[in-house]
Amino acid sequence: MSGILDTVNLRTQMVGQNRLELLLFSLETDQVYGINVFKVREVLQCPKLTEVPRQTTSVKGMAHIRGETIPVLDLSEAVGRIGIPNEEHLQCFLIVAEYNTRTLAFLVRKVDRILNTQWDQIMAPPAEIGGENYLTAVFEFEDKLIEILDVEQILADIYPMHTKVSEALATPEMKVKAKAHHVLCVDDSSVARKQMQRSLEDLGVKVTTCNNGKVAWDMLNNLAEKGNDVTELFLMMISDIEMPEMDGYTLAAMIREDPRMHKMHIVLHSSLSGGFNVSMVKKVGADGFLAKFNADDLASVVIERIKTVEQRS
Repeated sequence: MSGILDTVNLRTQMVGQNRLELLLFSLETDQVYGINVFKVREVLQCPKLTEVPRQTTSVKGMAHIRGETIPVLDLSEAVGRIGIPNEEHLQCFLIVAEYNTRTLAFLVRKVDRILNTQWDQIMAPPAEIGGENYLTAVFEFEDKLIEILDVEQILADIYPMHTKVSEALATPEMKVKAKAHHVLCVDDSSVARKQMQRSLEDLGVKVTTCNNGKVAWDMLNNLAEKGNDVTELFLMMISDIEMPEMDGYTLAAMIREDPRMHKMHIVLHSSLSGGFNVSMVKKVGADGFLAKFNADDLASVVIERIKTVEQRS
């Protein structure tokens, strides 16, 4: 256990093509869950929490960690299970993570190990289970099925984010211009896809979504094989980085290596923390990076691209 606690922060600084490191943990049963290590800042024994008056959500209190006050979310309760009793908090662990520029800590029963794998080994959950759940991917390891939670969906349910673009950006003139353009959005999180689609459609742009990099690549490849110029079909592609089967880094690199589509404008976006994003975006040839999720920030990137294309026309 001490090895995990000591090395998580160092491991968050590492990244590789289509590579994934999962921090495995358990809640109130033996079911094993995973979270992307690149989203984890540190793991520590749960300290005494400061209660929040009239708190009615699964936020159990606040922890003072290294000079910072961080909200603590009982992950068991957040996913609809039985929460951890207050008197047992000190025997549990906190996974401190950063999502969408927000730092928070997940209260979990047990932290197991860090598992090194590849995104192409991570599978999307079966369609038959429906979309009303917090599962974003599954992974088989040692005859066990590890479940990767859609933390963005969990947080969106607790902290709803508005998707409407401000009138200062979505002007009548811009909406008219936007109607002529089509944006490809790639993300394994259903909530992230919906957020992007609502914001961009509010701006007036047509949107096509794909739920992982492989699906997006297959679609683009099929279009190109039929003689379509995908750089003319799509104004740009906005892709998540961490996705099952094929991550955003690999998707961007493959597009850049393909002469049929190498000029496609690519923006990678992620809730990942860490300074490696900037260097990796340059390494794979993407045109920019966008942190998740702010409707105006997303719209601004698309508007800037529209203006650039119009100036070249």
